[in-house]
Amino acid sequence: MGLNLDGMVVPKHVALILDGNGRWAKKRGLPRTMGHKEGCATVEKTVETAARLGIEYLTVYGFSTENWNRSADEVGALMQLFRYYMVRLLKVAKANNVRVKMIGDRTRFDKDIIEGINKLERETADNTGLTFVIAVNYGGRDEITRAVKRLAADCASGRLDPETVTEGTVASYLDTAGIPDPDLLIRTSGELRLSNYLLWQVAYTEFYITDCLWPDFNEDELKQAIIAYNKRDRRFGGVK
Repeated sequence: MGLNLDGMVVPKHVALILDGNGRWAKKRGLPRTMGHKEGCATVEKTVETAARLGIEYLTVYGFSTENWNRSADEVGALMQLFRYYMVRLLKVAKANNVRVKMIGDRTRFDKDIIEGINKLERETADNTGLTFVIAVNYGGRDEITRAVKRLAADCASGRLDPETVTEGTVASYLDTAGIPDPDLLIRTSGELRLSNYLLWQVAYTEFYITDCLWPDFNEDELKQAIIAYNKRDRRFGGVK
């Protein structure tokens, strides 16, 4: 029957760090790529679940700027998975009225992957349900650095007065401009670090850590995180 969320506040924006694909595969004597493949299937199911529960924004850490440092074979396999699941995701998005947005520096990917990302965003732009945000070739420091460069260029050209710059101005130069900050961040596999993820955006986000490995994450795990979120005393800058 599953956990009951009656009377609970469903967070508007949930961010996910999908950790444990490799460990999941190792426990089963499988290659790491099988863990990533199973993890992609879990993402697909989680998007459908989040949409049904009424979550408005779901952001997942798909591929970090540091992931390029993995073996060439693993990076190549991840790229092939990405190609395959972009096609799957388009079907899932259309079936569930989901709008897809990518954040990160997509310019490093092969041309066909860039075209696939652009197609996903273009063909789901008018959907009015859950906004599914995928962080690809993304790093929080890289995002802030790119934002600062654009902001500095606008100041240098006279388009922006430095004296008028506020936190809102900085946020408008980030990849997540127009997207509310996460209310809840879930990290699987029990790790207690941010891993360079949404460094600006999670300033007041509630964290939930589960020992569950990402491929095993399911609806009850998501609901358990929401239940824990409802037990928190949310405060912002010392004001309730």
